[in-house]
Amino acid sequence: MRLLIVGGTGFVSGWLARTALMQGHEVWAITRGMRKMTEGVRPIIADRNDGAQLRQALEKENVQFDAVMDCICFNAEQAEIDLSVFSAFSKRIVVISTDSVYHPDYKKIMQDETVHGYMQDGSYGDLKRQMEMVFENDNGKRMDYTILRPGHIFGPGSELGCFPEHTRQKDLLSVIRNGEKIRLVGGGKYLIHPIYVEDLVRVMLDTVANEKTYNQIFCIGGADIVENARYYEILGEIMERPVSIETVDEEGYLDSHPQYSGHLCHRAYCMDKLAATGISLPDTKLYDGLKKQVEALLLEGR
Repeated sequence: MRLLIVGGTGFVSGWLARTALMQGHEVWAITRGMRKMTEGVRPIIADRNDGAQLRQALEKENVQFDAVMDCICFNAEQAEIDLSVFSAFSKRIVVISTDSVYHPDYKKIMQDETVHGYMQDGSYGDLKRQMEMVFENDNGKRMDYTILRPGHIFGPGSELGCFPEHTRQKDLLSVIRNGEKIRLVGGGKYLIHPIYVEDLVRVMLDTVANEKTYNQIFCIGGADIVENARYYEILGEIMERPVSIETVDEEGYLDSHPQYSGHLCHRAYCMDKLAATGISLPDTKLYDGLKKQVEALLLEGR
């Protein structure tokens, strides 16, 4: 296939580019040219937020793509640019959204796509939901879309940590190595459903030609659902260090940290809808994926 990735140098988009190349696909990427591109990817220099510039760059390239893969579509304006510009060069688009679109009061175990209590407060989750609605309202008229809603994405190329006090913490390995306390709200009792990045991009690629995924939104998580505390205990097991957890009282915490509302709830996903399309579900165990991530960070001297 001929694939166009929006980005191509980030955590998820970089994995997507490398995986697509390994599968034998031809890959182009929209980039501002500020970061090194994966070898074998053909860069198209343009600002994804400038529709006229983007269209001009694609017309110069003069390629029809089997699909556009947008890992960084953030808001309604970017979604409209996707549809108005890319539809002249492809009829298919796969987009990464987030489980943060759900309002915590409406989340359940297991979270599925039928819950319609969404964030409406100008937050990251709200902006992502507005993005989704642009594609939903277009309903495949310009491009057939597939939207995936992961929660925490992990793997080599990203930082460790997945809860408010330690999210993507660069020195987290040192914290564990030195026996410092891990601060977890409610003692880390909330469920998380992390997805290994390689599994996520594989599913993205598998949706491209699967018509059962067209004009649909899917929840997606990894092979394991664990309490947040268990995530850190696994890191300790990998590093052969005991992990000391400090329980942070829930009472009043959200009032002081409203930006963390999407984390102070269970985040576990039902994937029956995705499974019904025939696509193989993510299968990398949390321990195995975290081990690879830790090993990659240790090679960096962390």
